[in-house]
Amino acid sequence: MSKKVFLVRHCQAKGQEENAILTEKGFLQAEALSCFFEQYDIDRIISSPYTRALQTIELTARIKGVKVEQDIRLTERILSASPMNDWYEKLEKTFRDLDLSYEGGESSREAMRRAESVIHDIADHEADSTVLVTHGNLLSLLLKSYDALIGFPQWAELRNPDVFLLELKDFKIKRLYPL
Repeated sequence: MSKKVFLVRHCQAKGQEENAILTEKGFLQAEALSCFFEQYDIDRIISSPYTRALQTIELTARIKGVKVEQDIRLTERILSASPMNDWYEKLEKTFRDLDLSYEGGESSREAMRRAESVIHDIADHEADSTVLVTHGNLLSLLLKSYDALIGFPQWAELRNPDVFLLELKDFKIKRLYPL
């Protein structure tokens, strides 16, 4: 049996800061997500410690009777330590040049390695089916680790929430939710 990793982008939130909570719509999305996960056996849940990520998976964890493990490696990628008015264009450049980083920020390659290290730990763990909850930019870079064709346009198309299945046997990626 191949190990499965469900890669989840958090539900709609009120902001981007660490303590930003889900919106009213986001809580409804988290409820729908818990219904979606009813069809799957879940052995383990690992989440970014950011509030919006934890709130996204809280109900699923309760229903499945699985404790949520927090992992700082799943926090959102920091593009820059300073606000940038042209952040969108600068982010796009980091998908073309994986080693490009801005002051106080993390390059795409650095973020990819951070996210990949979580996947390596999952591969070594006894659990067969793991849910991993993170943020849009880090998720898109993790997907890019396994599919070089994923880039800035795919990041821009991500939804809140979004769920992909990564099968560790052959590293195939498939979008499951939303359909």
